Amino acid sequence: MKLLSVLGLFLLVGAAVSQDGARLLAAKNILNEYLIEGKDLTILYSIYNVGSSAAMDVTLEDETFSPEEFTVVQGKLSVQWERIAPGSNVSHSVILTPLKSQLYNFTSAKVSYIPTEEAQQRATYTSSPGERGIVTLKEFDRQFSPHYMDWGVFAVMTIPPVGIPFLLWFMSKRKYEAMVTAKPKKN
Repeated sequence: MKLLSVLGLFLLVGAAVSQDGARLLAAKNILNEYLIEGKDLTILYSIYNVGSSAAMDVTLEDETFSPEEFTVVQGKLSVQWERIAPGSNVSHSVILTPLKSQLYNFTSAKVSYIPTEEAQQRATYTSSPGERGIVTLKEFDRQFSPHYMDWGVFAVMTIPPVGIPFLLWFMSKRKYEAMVTAKPKKN
């Protein structure tokens, strides 16, 4: 009985592996390290064909970026390719501008394709970059600017607490050195 179940499992795995046709793997990546309101945000889509035949009528659609929250600067959120050869890949990038500072959930895009000439259209989804925070430009500058003005104010404010004791010490030292070097008066 065990032998029969193991043999059945091998047959199922073999049938699944031997399916002919295209098989697409898709990834969606955010290329920016920091997401800033009003600054460019680059999204990279990569589609890989790991199947045994070409994928036809491949369509990538990303409907997750609403016009109220993002402006498309360059690229398209819906693109098509006639075919993607087996063992090859295609990439597409979109440059957006976030209009609001918020915590945003970057979800997956939909990829649809025809795996073989006789097959019906199949759909898959890209990876999901997840939740990322979009900060205001003021907040970004507060965290990452060199703060020259702050350091200048700090330097000016440290002059009195350091300078006044130094002047008192220096005047006292000069007074005592003058007393030591002065010749004693003889009577």
